[in-house]
Amino acid sequence: MSETTYETLNQLGQASELPESPDAASLECVENPHPGTRYLIRFTAPEFTSICPVTGQPDFAHLVIDYVPEKLIVESKSLKLYLGSFRNHPGFHEKCTVDIAQKIISAAEPHWVRIGGYWYPRGGIPIDVFYQSGEPPKGLWLPDQGVQPYRGRG
Repeated sequence: MSETTYETLNQLGQASELPESPDAASLECVENPHPGTRYLIRFTAPEFTSICPVTGQPDFAHLVIDYVPEKLIVESKSLKLYLGSFRNHPGFHEKCTVDIAQKIISAAEPHWVRIGGYWYPRGGIPIDVFYQSGEPPKGLWLPDQGVQPYRGRG
């Protein structure tokens, strides 16, 4: 990777404020160090939060994001700030989960992406939301996301 690759980054190595909203957040990318190689990158966010758009109550999720890069990889600090921007953002579980996948697709143009949104119960019902952009690449090692179904106290 050339030094010029990093010159476009505005968040990594800088003091960065949490964006006001997901729309205001910038998801930054850098060159894939292994273009042409099919491999999986996983981000796990076990403490994701957003706000219910009806009640204003906080919602909590454990997110697992898997993607196969093409030319670009997602820079992790910008992802962390993007995910943090949902903290005060009203959005149903389904919208938040799929919007995150679509933002990654828009920014990095990966070969393939999937997200598991394992939401903690609201009103006694856990809601899990899953999205993937298509069939995973043939021959790709695709580990289980490793998040157990919600069992409550039993």
